[in-house]
Amino acid sequence: MKRNEITVDLPLENGGVLHGARIVFHDSETLGGRTVWICHALTANSNPEDWWPDLVGPGKTIDTLRDRVVCVNMLGSAYGSEGPACTRPETGHPWMLDFPMITIRDTVSAFIAVRKHLGIEKIDLLVGASNGGFNAVEWTIMEPERFGRCLFLCTAPRISPFLGATVEAQRMALEADPTFREAKDLSGGSAGLKCARAQALISYRSFQGYQLTQCEQDPDTLFAGRAASYERYQGEKLVRRGFDAYSYFTLCNALDSHNVGRGRGGVKAALQTIQASCTVVAVDTDLIFPPFEGRGWSAWIPNSRMVEISSNFGHDGFLLEIAKLSALML
Repeated sequence: MKRNEITVDLPLENGGVLHGARIVFHDSETLGGRTVWICHALTANSNPEDWWPDLVGPGKTIDTLRDRVVCVNMLGSAYGSEGPACTRPETGHPWMLDFPMITIRDTVSAFIAVRKHLGIEKIDLLVGASNGGFNAVEWTIMEPERFGRCLFLCTAPRISPFLGATVEAQRMALEADPTFREAKDLSGGSAGLKCARAQALISYRSFQGYQLTQCEQDPDTLFAGRAASYERYQGEKLVRRGFDAYSYFTLCNALDSHNVGRGRGGVKAALQTIQASCTVVAVDTDLIFPPFEGRGWSAWIPNSRMVEISSNFGHDGFLLEIAKLSALML
């Protein structure tokens, strides 16, 4: 897939305009097959071949040689689209904490700008997982006529109190690092970011998953440390791959804005306007988006079905249960 970018003046739901906002996206540029649009999760990038390599690529279920595959890097991300890591034109320095408060709808507006730039009128399959699913559900309401089929993976139409609490705990971890508010450069808050990522991972996985992968190998271990080492590794890994605390903070704030019913008469009324054929997928061990929640809201979409898949890996099942997901994408 080829990396591209455009710049747009983007009115923000919270007020004001983000002038000359850079929007980065990947596009397989394949003509003649399906048009598949993928909405990535919180800390992923716009190249799904990087983070979904068993599902997206030449000859894969989402075949970049056959399908027109597009994925846009969401606003506020550290991976190219306008966000805290980008240079603020007025100062010549990164935005960092001065980046405006953005919402899920703002990110979808950026997607729409890319869609129009590419001249795409109809999207055969829209796929969104986790907060990428937030974007996908919101988009099917903002432009209901654009979509044939939608796959909403491990997501919801509104942020829940449980998810809001986990997000706040992660922000608290960022702010507990004194270098975060000092904001001298993009390395600020890196220790807090490692902690925030480690906290998030606990909610992404499950008891079963940790039991399978992080048990001590020595039956006589005096102090258990394998799971602790794994948590530290995951925090360090995110920092090493170029994510910064200010982008993470911005994206966490945007999660709080997610409510497809805002200004539309409530969540149920908003979901009832969706025209696409939709599949809502939940993982039985997902702590963040439990299946009972999915069964409730999926019933409000006129042409929908609910699928529950089994996984030992909780919310991250949307990344790991490749065979089960592949069958739903064909």
